[in-house]
Amino acid sequence: METAEFVRILDREGRLLAAAAETAGSDAETPTCPGWQVRDLLRHTGVAHRWAAAFVAERHTSPRPMPDQPGEDGAELVAWYRDEHRRLVGTLASAAPGVECWQFLPAPSPLAFWARRQAHETTVHRVDAELAGGGTPTAISPAFAADGVDELLRGFHARARSRLRSEEPRVLRVRATDVDGAVWTVRLSPEAPVTGRGGEEPADCEVAGPAARLYLALWNRAPFPDVSGDASVAELWRERSAVG
Repeated sequence: METAEFVRILDREGRLLAAAAETAGSDAETPTCPGWQVRDLLRHTGVAHRWAAAFVAERHTSPRPMPDQPGEDGAELVAWYRDEHRRLVGTLASAAPGVECWQFLPAPSPLAFWARRQAHETTVHRVDAELAGGGTPTAISPAFAADGVDELLRGFHARARSRLRSEEPRVLRVRATDVDGAVWTVRLSPEAPVTGRGGEEPADCEVAGPAARLYLALWNRAPFPDVSGDASVAELWRERSAVG
């Protein structure tokens, strides 16, 4: 997917998140983020927007801490979130394609990284907000969902800090049934997972289904659509895959 498309998705998803938060109210519990209320979603996502925008706008080339969370609540918090979201979208849309700044996952460029990462960050928390309000989550396109699965498996869980480990080597297959070629093989061991595209080798367990359902399941927002083989491998994902 192109950077401009990620920015368009980020724009849409942030607007949906703000609208869902407004409908649900700041006090609403978020079932997919135990212990959080909608105000926590807005503060967390808005701060992530501010943090990301600063790297691109100010061209920071090394890590920086997250900004402090705001004190606003209720309608003022929703307005604050909308401001941070608009600032991020504007920053990414107007940035030079070759802008140099820090990034923490592989990507064709820093701008491509931040547009992709913030689009997925916002989408997952938009779903959280819609579920907090008791609604049916807005659909996620199969292509975008498959990209998010790829980012999670080959980006986040390729890092040394991934907690997705197994004392006994295991192989997990992830298969999106509605996107051509969207198959991943995740090799689990006492070390960080190693994930490749394709599914030729035998697997201990396969999780399969439409890309959007897999996307939410792998982010622990929904059950796996279909599990075959050794279900304990899918349960290992549930227990150890949280991204910190």
